[in-house]
Amino acid sequence: MNDIQNQDDLYLLVENFYERLLSDPAISYIFTEVVKIKLEEHLPILVTFWSQAILGTGGYTKNLTQIHLDVNQKEYLSPELFQIWLAHFDTAVDENFTGTNSEKIKTNALSIATIMQIKIAQEKSK
Repeated sequence: MNDIQNQDDLYLLVENFYERLLSDPAISYIFTEVVKIKLEEHLPILVTFWSQAILGTGGYTKNLTQIHLDVNQKEYLSPELFQIWLAHFDTAVDENFTGTNSEKIKTNALSIATIMQIKIAQEKSK
C-alpha cells in the first residue's frame, strides 16, 4: 500500500471518507439535512484543504473554524459526532494508505477535531 502522494490520492481518500459518513445514520444527517452538501462541489474543496495541509500546495482560502461554528449554530456538533467523524476518517486512511503522510493526515484530523470542539465549547459558554 502506498502513502498519500498527490491530489488524486487525496480525492480517493475524501471520496471514500464521505461514502462512509453518508452511509452512517449517526452522522449522515449533518450532511444531508443540516448542511445539505453537494458532494461534487464539496469534495474538491476538501482535496484543496488536505493538499495544503499535507502536501503544502496552498490554495485553501476558507475559514475552516467559522464554517464549523456556523454548522454548530444549526445543529450541535457534539463530541460524539467528532468521534464518529474521526473513526471514519482514520478507517478511510488506513484502508487505502500507509506511510508518513498517512500518519500526518490522521494527526491533523485529530488536531482539527480537538480545536473545533474547544471552539464550540467556547461559543456555547458565551
